[in-house]
This record gives sequence, structure tokens and C-alpha cells, in this order.
Amino acid sequence: MPNRQLKPRKFSFSVSVTRSITFFLPVMGILLVGTVPLTACRSSAAQSVAVIKTEFGNIVFEFFPDIAPKHTAQIQGLIRSGFYDGTAFHRVEPGSLIQGGDPNSKTGSEETWGMGRPDLPKIPAEFSALKHVRGTVSAARVGNDKNSATTQFFICCRAHPEWDNQYSIFGRVIAGMNVVDIISNAPTVEGTSRPKQKITMLSVTLEPRSNYPPTPPQP
Repeated sequence: MPNRQLKPRKFSFSVSVTRSITFFLPVMGILLVGTVPLTACRSSAAQSVAVIKTEFGNIVFEFFPDIAPKHTAQIQGLIRSGFYDGTAFHRVEPGSLIQGGDPNSKTGSEETWGMGRPDLPKIPAEFSALKHVRGTVSAARVGNDKNSATTQFFICCRAHPEWDNQYSIFGRVIAGMNVVDIISNAPTVEGTSRPKQKITMLSVTLEPRSNYPPTPPQP
């Protein structure tokens, strides 16, 4: 099963009972204070997609901020910081899934890939009625601890109903599933699910959702 991050940067915020975010932003020596409704923040998050560049092509996935707001916020923050650039898809299973996002896969020994780091902030589970179908992007976690997701995620190549309500779904692939399939079929080190040759996320960036055609509702 799927297993297993830079803290959000600089401005501070607080969440009020009015379901808004108050921000404090220093500009030219003046402290600006403002309030933004959470709905507006989620709308902004939904307007961005993640673009994972690999040697085999790009994988593009959209986010579900209304369903998994904490996962969306953390993953998007990490993407903006460049956290995922140079990490690898360290786990591949033909026709089943690909998994990546462990910072150990940048420069650590291959034996540590997938183990994650204990200092990374954990994201509490955000289970929903969504199903693990082909193209689902879901948060990996440690063992049976459902609140232990950090930076790692996996993409389903097929339906995995056994993972529903066990892992937090925060997005789905809208372009590049052919690339996911290619990666899932990469040759692996005997007795493991680790590719023989490192499959690197050359870069992971956020782009406007409007750059891509609309997709049907999630099943």
C-alpha cells in the first residue's frame, strides 16, 4: 500500500469563525492587514493545476480544494517553493500506481527513498466520498497512521476501491495519463518497486487551470 516537506513561507494568518483568513503583510515598512474569505482562497487554489515535467512528457493534475483544503494548501505551497524539483517517482507498479515526492530521492541513498523525513509537517486526513479511480492523485502516508501524510503522493493507473476512505484524495490527472502508464511500467530493481533508472520530476510548477480544457465531474 502507499506509504509516505518546507514550511509555508513568510506571511502569517489566522482563521476566524467567519471562515475567513486574516493576513498580515509588511510592505515598505507598513503592515497591511486584510481579510480574505476562505471560499476565495479555495477558488484561487482551484484555478491552478500542477504540471510535472518528466523525460517521458508532462503530467498535469487539478486540485480539489473544497474537498481537501489542507492537502491542497500544503502541496501547492511546496510546489511554489520548488520542493519537488529533482525528486523522483521512487515506486512504480505496472498498471497500478506511481508514487513520488520524497525529498530523500533528491540526494539520499536509494534505500531511503520512500521513507520520508520525520521533521516534515503532517497533514490530517481529509477523507471524502471520492473514489480511487484511474487518474486519482492521493496522499501517501506512514503505515496505519491516517494523519501522517507529508509530501508524498501517488497516482492511480486503475481503480483501487480498497483505498477509499483510507487515503486522502486531493486531485486528479487531467492530461498525461499516458505518461503515468509509461512510468508505471518502468523496469524495477529485482524484489522491489523502485525503478532501475531514476525517474526524476525535472520540475513541478503551477499553471492556470484555464490553460487546459474542462474535464467531466469526478465519479
